[in-house]
Amino acid sequence: MSYPRVALIGLGLIASSMFWAMRRAGMQSHVTGYARSAETRDTARRIGLCDTVCDSVEEAVKDADLVVLAVPVGAMGAIAKTIAPFLKPGCTVTDVGSVKASVIEAVAPHLPEGVDFVPAHPMAGTEHSGPESGFSSLFDNRWCLIVPHGAREEATATLESFWQALGANTERMEVSHHDLVCAVVSHVPHLIAYTMVGVADDLRRVSDQEVIKFSAAGFRDFTRIAASDPTMWRDVFLTNKDAALEVLGRFTEELFALQRAIRTGDGDTLFDYFTHTRSIRRGILEAGQDTDAPDFGRIKKDD
Repeated sequence: MSYPRVALIGLGLIASSMFWAMRRAGMQSHVTGYARSAETRDTARRIGLCDTVCDSVEEAVKDADLVVLAVPVGAMGAIAKTIAPFLKPGCTVTDVGSVKASVIEAVAPHLPEGVDFVPAHPMAGTEHSGPESGFSSLFDNRWCLIVPHGAREEATATLESFWQALGANTERMEVSHHDLVCAVVSHVPHLIAYTMVGVADDLRRVSDQEVIKFSAAGFRDFTRIAASDPTMWRDVFLTNKDAALEVLGRFTEELFALQRAIRTGDGDTLFDYFTHTRSIRRGILEAGQDTDAPDFGRIKKDD
């Protein structure tokens, strides 16, 4: 499905990948783009990202059939309020944030009647950011979760078809369930990765011994996601606080159980736990949601 005119608000990894994926799919949409930073807009123009890069968000959304909010979740409410008077009747507004309850609460009240808000979350990414980080295959065989939340069925189905054309698998999900699932599979793992890098740095300072310099594949791969955008992740945890805290509580309970097993020399418990969790991890590969290639197969860009 191709929208005649698409506006990308925010020109980072996800929005730029959406543009290249649209072009790969042969969509004839006219794509406008806007970023708050003049430097980002200049970069987008230089690399040919979007058909028209606008210097105001109001100009970018004018006459758009689809408006994509690809900014940190903490900024979406203010953007929605600004663009509301300029939205075309019958258009669809969507987002790409990894939190949904707070985004709906911040965005939906500002949108005029006759505009459908269909929140979405493409579960794909790398540790890189900015307009030059995007590539057309980012969404291939990844999930894009759709949270209809009262939108017209036609608008929801059209957005699903759009994401499928970009290479994604789609599934509809209820708001609170989405936020809990993402806390498990994305938010808390990022927090743990950031924490592990902090522990390594603290050990370096306390022991006066270099640690990160000698990091092996396990540390490197596990903490790759700690290179992600700090603004985005600050906003994620502030806006998905309840789900993140619930999952962190469960993680802490599991960690305590493993600590006890190590302390008491309970090898059977450790072996059984590692065997069970290894089978779950292998299931991710079998489901096609990762590869066994170095760096998760995500370094090479095709654009």
